[in-house]
Amino acid sequence: MISTGHSQANADQTAHILLVDDDVSLLKLLGMRLESRGYRVTTAESGREALKHLDTGRPDLVLSDMRMDEMDGLALFQEIQRRLPGLPVIILTAHGSIPDAVSATRQGVFGFLTKPVDRNELFSTIDDALAHTSAASGEDDSWREAIITRSPEMERILEQARMVASSDVSVLVTGPSGSGKELLAGAIHKASRRADKPFIAINCGALPEQLLESELFGHSKGAFTGAISDHQGLFQAADGGTLFLDEIGDMPLALQVKLLRALQERQIRPLGSTASVSVDVRLISATHRDLGQAMHDGEFREDLFYRLNVVNLKLPPLKERAEDVPLLAKYLVTQAAERHKPFVKGFSKEAINLLASSAWPGNVRQLVNVVEQCVALTSSPIIPEALVAQALVAEENALPTFNDARAGFERSYLIKVLKITEGNVTQAARIAGRNRTDFYKLLARHELEPSTFKPNADHSQRA
Repeated sequence: MISTGHSQANADQTAHILLVDDDVSLLKLLGMRLESRGYRVTTAESGREALKHLDTGRPDLVLSDMRMDEMDGLALFQEIQRRLPGLPVIILTAHGSIPDAVSATRQGVFGFLTKPVDRNELFSTIDDALAHTSAASGEDDSWREAIITRSPEMERILEQARMVASSDVSVLVTGPSGSGKELLAGAIHKASRRADKPFIAINCGALPEQLLESELFGHSKGAFTGAISDHQGLFQAADGGTLFLDEIGDMPLALQVKLLRALQERQIRPLGSTASVSVDVRLISATHRDLGQAMHDGEFREDLFYRLNVVNLKLPPLKERAEDVPLLAKYLVTQAAERHKPFVKGFSKEAINLLASSAWPGNVRQLVNVVEQCVALTSSPIIPEALVAQALVAEENALPTFNDARAGFERSYLIKVLKITEGNVTQAARIAGRNRTDFYKLLARHELEPSTFKPNADHSQRA
């Protein structure tokens, strides 16, 4: 049923409005008017105070005065757009000049109302603005249920993810290993029009080149030794849905060319086949590598980078969202207890404090492992601090991932040959069986400077 009325019965009773005005009496009056209609209202007497409220939670709408000291309504709007793009802002002013209104609306302000504000016009504009938010429109938030957070930075990223999900543009998710890049990719898929189609993920760094090519594009019977039948690749398996390419920075150059062609032509050609197959796939990729440096080193194609990086979502390390650690730990311990030890109820206060203050170099993946270890080893309903400390030490001594182990070996090996040759790159490259260009690329990747290994160099710079 569609109604054009704006009675209180039609107001969303749960909508949260942040009201900003440096005139305290008007702030109180307008706040009472909004609350009488059923809105939940938070008030701020300045733009700076309003931003502090945004750090603790995301409202559904901001209603701000234009003329305020220090930070006016437009400046506040611009900062809100930086932090929470898509959050609707309505600006009120007693100086309702046309230039102000034009400037505000061109920058993306949802509405511009003059004081004294007409009651019906105010509620009408608020209703229209709230229709663009999940709280008022009844939008299902299940798309993001796998991502547990109270971090303002993560909320900003999720808002961007929700907005980009509605289009088919390629998304590059960056961030350190274990920060949840695949979870974010899955959330984007769930929020998109492709949600009822497949979401398929593959790690580009986990397979040798020929096997990765076959997995992505498929192959025909007899295409290579062992190809005893036709094989449908992941592009075809994900048709209509989303293909997530994790660790895209590790994809070999030859495959990068084939991937670029597939994205440009929206067609793939299986190995050993002469026929092309049309595919309709939304591509999301991820990497923990610096692709800018990889392009500079000739290890990643610039044209492919710009094709993949239409929108970049950068996930922060867990240590930068410490407020999420207790929340995640509580969720994870409940899940682990259900699987293994139902009597486990949670962590002690001291244990939570230790978890929240840890550095988490392995990010959320490391936290998952620590919680699993604690649940496996505890004999009491409340996990004590000592058990958390033990699990953290065990994690630090745990076997590294294959990629981390390979990187560690490479760096140790390069340091060793540079020491042997006293920083002579030509000799070191010869020992390593690599040409000078490739050897220099390896040195750059591991941030090693040959000159520091020469006689009389400052040994404090060596790794």
